[in-house]
Amino acid sequence: MRSTPLLDIAHLTVRFGATTVVDDVSFSIHAGEKLAIVGESGSGKSITALSILRLVDAATTSGSIGFEGNDLCQYSEEQMQVLRGAQIGMIFQEPMTALNPLYTVGHQIGEVLELHEGLQKKAARARATELLARTGIPSPELRVDFYPHQLSGGQRQRAMIAMALACRPKLLICDEPTTALDVTVQAQILALLEELQREIGMALLFITHDLNLVRRFTDRVGVMERGKLVELGVTEEVFSNPQHAYTRRLLATRPERVVQPLAPTAEVLVEGREVRVSFAQAAGWFSSTQFHAVKSASLSLHRGETLGIVGESGSGKTTLGMALLALQSLSGGQVFMCQQRIDNAERGPLRQMRKRMQVVLQDPFASLSPRMTVGQIVGEGLALHQPDLSREDHQSKVLAILDEVGLSEKNGQFGVLQRYPHEFSGGQRQRIAIARAVVLEPEVLVLDEPTSALDASVQQQVLALLAELQQRRGLSYIFISHDLAVIRAMAHRVMVMKDGDVVEEGETLAMFSAPQQAYTRDLIAAAHLA
Repeated sequence: MRSTPLLDIAHLTVRFGATTVVDDVSFSIHAGEKLAIVGESGSGKSITALSILRLVDAATTSGSIGFEGNDLCQYSEEQMQVLRGAQIGMIFQEPMTALNPLYTVGHQIGEVLELHEGLQKKAARARATELLARTGIPSPELRVDFYPHQLSGGQRQRAMIAMALACRPKLLICDEPTTALDVTVQAQILALLEELQREIGMALLFITHDLNLVRRFTDRVGVMERGKLVELGVTEEVFSNPQHAYTRRLLATRPERVVQPLAPTAEVLVEGREVRVSFAQAAGWFSSTQFHAVKSASLSLHRGETLGIVGESGSGKTTLGMALLALQSLSGGQVFMCQQRIDNAERGPLRQMRKRMQVVLQDPFASLSPRMTVGQIVGEGLALHQPDLSREDHQSKVLAILDEVGLSEKNGQFGVLQRYPHEFSGGQRQRIAIARAVVLEPEVLVLDEPTSALDASVQQQVLALLAELQQRRGLSYIFISHDLAVIRAMAHRVMVMKDGDVVEEGETLAMFSAPQQAYTRDLIAAAHLA
């Protein structure tokens, strides 16, 4: 029989006003154990995790949260401050909003060490560099002085993980910790967490929608639906013999291939010829070096086609996508849209071309202005590109596109035009981002990790929406993702990038069944798609 649990949650209930978001939830975690909590967006899993550290504002909480035999619900705020970071660490889902943009990542990691372990600044900086290296960030001695915006999405997530691990906590709460990470780096991070577990007996509470990760990595799994814990058991038993109908439905959700064949006469809309992108990088007080983010990439995109771009975090795939939209200056090469060169276009002609090419970014919570209503967000492009529209026609177009993406009054989204992004779930916010891009009737969409932050069922809904829009409107997609299952479901062709180079390109199913390069084989093997 096991000893007393490290964490013992009993009858936890969390309410916001009259709305119950966590309903009588009980579970425990022992030292060295890995427990996952899964469920759809809005199921209450993140609120449950945040409640452990008492980070839920304006909520009424009942029940008990036992940690090493003490009820954290009875702790003062001063006692919680001592506990947070030192005894219980947390990796937040959205590192761009969790990291302070005004401080370097090294400063932020070092601050934790100075506060909880009393290290001096020089020692804290050295330890921060070591932690960045352990989480797989390249050139950590340079990137320790980078600000969050200077890192890729995956690198920011790794910096957040380094900060959470700084004080070697007894319990680590991981809220979607591998959302922004490609499969190879994900495997590296999971190996690091297992190594730390062996060293210090750390327990892990995983909040995730990645069922493949749950099955491979955790000891037990709990399933939440609408605030209730509907199933809890040993991971392999739950996966092989789920007892609850909701669990069975969740496990059955997988990306399905929805690719329509291309017309033989489909024209080329986007062409990149030997595209190169470099950035100056400080190498001392008075000197700098060139960092080659994209070394040389050539590609073409036909009308109605989806080109998938995959690779590790920092491989250059997002930089290439921004360069193809003329949102990133080139250091060499050329980019054409409908046979018109755009990388060196004047501001006026480029603005006219903008309505023909749009982008949907990875994190809708960061890319949608929190100060604008949904009506203002979706209609902003119309106001710029179609200023002659009457007020009635403008609103009619906004309502029509919101209806097309599944956000309208008749779908229960009352007053959708007057509501703000924070009032919607992650999947709904991504639909708003898609509506903002598609309302201008573009021909090309760059989709930068559009489903990485979504749970499996909502991800499937968004992918189905993108497939429907492509078929209905003849859209072409450049689909940037680290999720190879999504790429296999959506892309006609795949381009694989590593360290700024294109290492392999080809038809999707052919590449997945017979990859030619060792790096591609490693990616597919790590994703368990071979």
